[in-house]
Amino acid sequence: MLKIIQGGVQAVVEDWPGRLGYMGAGMAPAGAMDNVALEFGNLLVGNEKGEAGIEIAVGMFNAQFEKDTVIAVTGADLGATLNGKKLPMWESVRVSAGDKLKFRTYGENGFRAYLSIAGGIDVPVYLGSKSTCLFGGYGGYEGRPLKTDDVLETGSPSAPLTELEGRKVLPDKRPVYTNEIQLRLIPGMNAYPDFVTEEGMDYLYSNKFQFSVNSNRSACRLDPLPDYFFARKDGGAGGSHPSNIIDHAYNMRGAINVTGNTPSLLIADGPTLGGFMCCGNVINADLWKIGQAAPERDYTCFVLSTLEEAVEARKAQAEWLSMDSIAM
Repeated sequence: MLKIIQGGVQAVVEDWPGRLGYMGAGMAPAGAMDNVALEFGNLLVGNEKGEAGIEIAVGMFNAQFEKDTVIAVTGADLGATLNGKKLPMWESVRVSAGDKLKFRTYGENGFRAYLSIAGGIDVPVYLGSKSTCLFGGYGGYEGRPLKTDDVLETGSPSAPLTELEGRKVLPDKRPVYTNEIQLRLIPGMNAYPDFVTEEGMDYLYSNKFQFSVNSNRSACRLDPLPDYFFARKDGGAGGSHPSNIIDHAYNMRGAINVTGNTPSLLIADGPTLGGFMCCGNVINADLWKIGQAAPERDYTCFVLSTLEEAVEARKAQAEWLSMDSIAM
């Protein structure tokens, strides 16, 4: 059991891959913004793949453990301490009832930390997932961020705590968070030549774009595109701006949705359909990088990818996120 002392800027219960199969009903998948960090946390504390943890954005989150357990903090270094002493990251740590966990805030790299607890977070499974969808107000803990005096129940550990503590992600297997994030991008569904000029596609793949302050779990806005990006003078029956289309489903997660001249990366809680073009899709194996991008600090640059390369990258990620990356 975990008692929340301070919810911080935004702390939510998330699992992976989230709530799949309901986008046709307008329900986003939600799920962890950085699935790599969450999945490593689960491996460290002996949880089943995809179990829910607490996603802590920015920091300032404080909580007290109400029973002995084993935990792991992964993701961005938000200055986590246990009873006032620095808590080691990327390893499983034994905690006792009454111990207090505190986070400060993010530094030069990364943006979200993940708290995984042996046995997972015991919240109701809603439509196949424990994930919080903030923009729908469902899932997780009452469909909202955690706040002071919330109490989270936790499940039963998969093994004795003595067998779970002391695991570490091997140093060369830990993800590296940078301020310039490379994202592999497949063109489409609304791209060259019908919607985007050849020069526009070149611009997309040859420039870097800053993450805007107008970024959240729904979408991350990026720097505007030039007018010559568009292959059309207007959107025809879809609307007056060339980014307008007749409403269709969005290629979630990871679509670059262009609204006016502003591109946005649609992510966890993003819209599932609408009337704006989507000129590309970040491959699944790179989505975790978006989750660690800090608004007005970090940039992204896009690298051309094929579908075949995306499939191989996803296979490689599955091998990475395995017990072969863990030192017992």
